[in-house]
Formats: sequence, structure tokens, C-alpha cells
Amino acid sequence: MDIGLYGIILAIVTTAEADRIYGGACPIFTAYEDKEKNELSFKLARILGGAVHDLGNGVHIICRHH
Repeated sequence: MDIGLYGIILAIVTTAEADRIYGGACPIFTAYEDKEKNELSFKLARILGGAVHDLGNGVHIICRHH
């Protein structure tokens, strides 16, 4: 039996300023520019076994789908 976390947000990557980030239930990573955000998002997705979703507002979420 495979026991794991599915259908949840594993991490958030954003270019938002630190004063606009409020605590949450998953790790939040900040990047200075879009290129860094993209690279970090795809590296984290590979490591965590998830998929990157661009919310279009400077935020990427990494999710694992069942």
C-alpha cells in the first residue's frame, strides 16, 4: 500500500515582497525575479515529485496529484 500526500500543495514559490507574505501550512520560497522563480519551482517539483502550476500573479504552486 502506498501511503503519501496527494492532491495537496507541497510548496509555494513567489516573487512577492516579504511584507506581502503571510504564514501558511506549507513552505514558501521567495525569488528576486521570474527566472529564479521558474528555476526554483521546477527544481522543487522534481525533488518533491510534484507539478508546477502558475497562478499568473507572480506565484507558482507545486502540487502532487493522485
